[in-house]
Amino acid sequence: MSAPFDLLYSETEEELRSAVRALLADRCPPAAVLARVESGRPHDPELWQTLGTGIGAAGLLVPEKLGGQGAGHREAAVVLEELGRAVAPVPYLTSGVLATEILLGCDPSSAEVTALLREVASGRQVCVPAVPLTLAPGAPLPSPVRDAGGGVLSGSVGFVADAVAADVLLVPADTGLYAVPAAEVSLTPLVPLDLTRPLATVRLDGARGTRLADPATARAAVAGALLSGAGLLASEQVGIAEWCLTETVAHVRTRHQFNRPIGSFQALKHRLARLWLDVASARAAARAAADALATGTADAPLTIAVAQAYCSGVAVRAAEECVQLHGGTGMTWEHPAHLYLKRAKADSAVLGTAGHHRSLVADFAELPAP
Repeated sequence: MSAPFDLLYSETEEELRSAVRALLADRCPPAAVLARVESGRPHDPELWQTLGTGIGAAGLLVPEKLGGQGAGHREAAVVLEELGRAVAPVPYLTSGVLATEILLGCDPSSAEVTALLREVASGRQVCVPAVPLTLAPGAPLPSPVRDAGGGVLSGSVGFVADAVAADVLLVPADTGLYAVPAAEVSLTPLVPLDLTRPLATVRLDGARGTRLADPATARAAVAGALLSGAGLLASEQVGIAEWCLTETVAHVRTRHQFNRPIGSFQALKHRLARLWLDVASARAAARAAADALATGTADAPLTIAVAQAYCSGVAVRAAEECVQLHGGTGMTWEHPAHLYLKRAKADSAVLGTAGHHRSLVADFAELPAP
């Protein structure tokens, strides 16, 4: 029988949360995010440098002997929760989680893998996997990229997140996994729903890459990264929902109608009470997923599927309530509520939809698919 999940935050995790939250409050307030996404350059390299290098978030999942912090998935989940609260435009999910997990799944004795891991863990380079962000754990891995020989790659991959910020791309090809400098590829920006996490189509036309792993190792590494990413994404969704709930409660306490705060109306009390319960339950599910990843329990795939199936919908509903209960103000571009709604809706399709994860839960429990 598996040990019970530890859903509480440790003192170290709370200290990490405080550091990240203070940084984001100072450098990434909602007004700054709104201005940045309207500029067409959503990524904030200076914020990423401070978060990744100064606080050390870029290397949380990397062992100390490879230049990282030697922390784990619980700490990474705390960072993602705070990034969700701020809808921060930084490539942490793609570089600090997905790319890092892929590299950790490769041969640790490889000099090329070790060197790239050190660069990523230090925050000196942003490394992004050239796989669709919608690719779900358990789904077949596409292989649209071909190796013409000697690491010369051709093909294209769509819906790659944060490619515009990447220094290196990890490209799964028919002959294995390759590290390709960003200068070797061409990017066609796409119009994403969530402007804080830009998407692009990556085209490789004779791009030269360094082979990091054989096909079997590459498939296993990518599959493991997708599973970890889905589990940690639940914490980002909790952060989104928590911000929306907090801001909505603050608004209904100060907004008056009929000479009363609108939060005193019973109908709104019921809506917010239900939302509070949903957010609390989502936090428990997300913490269970992070703890399952950290401890490597055999139930981790099931726990992650449950977390994604639940947290995805809670984040969307919290953002919708935030927009609606702010009234006319919530419908304006000047209010940040739309940023959270867009991130929540976009996240609901990232690393598998809620429906996909419910199907996985059914498979794990040997139940008919919903």
